[in-house]
Amino acid sequence: MAPYREVARVCHLSTTQYGSRSTRRWTVFRYRRNGTTHLFAALEVATGKVTTQTRARHTAADFLAFLAQVERPYPQGDLAVVLDNVSPHKTPDVHKWLEAHPRVSFHFTPTSASWMNQIETWFGILSRQAIRRGSFRSVKELIAMIAAFTASWNEGSTPFAWVKTADQILAKAVRKPSAIGESGH
Repeated sequence: MAPYREVARVCHLSTTQYGSRSTRRWTVFRYRRNGTTHLFAALEVATGKVTTQTRARHTAADFLAFLAQVERPYPQGDLAVVLDNVSPHKTPDVHKWLEAHPRVSFHFTPTSASWMNQIETWFGILSRQAIRRGSFRSVKELIAMIAAFTASWNEGSTPFAWVKTADQILAKAVRKPSAIGESGH
């Protein structure tokens, strides 16, 4: 079976200058989706180093394979893992894995507070510096670029520094959203 490919047309208005007058024309670009990959990443907060793994899917089994990769370099001591609230992180298989690995503990960011997880900052940097303007002919090419970016990042890695105090961060995290329809005035 041939891989799924999505083709869409994107129109872009461009202006070209000819002497004192300009002309406008519509240019049609073809966008071809060559596949997707799921990127798992872990940030060692003390050093800023990042561990990544790409997978074809984002299932609990994929997540557990990544956890094994993350845990391997740290055979001693407790390991705290900060996670968002996606469902593969909370399946019965993941709970069984946690019971079998008592030194590993999960800490979930509050809903709508993924900004508290520093790996999200790294995802933003990866997106802005390497992915957003890239053109990848295949998933393999995209994965190779992610690996190269991560290796380069790790060569000069430093920890992220919070620019707010712990009290300011926690105050924002526990803020309750206003009810629908409240004006806030």
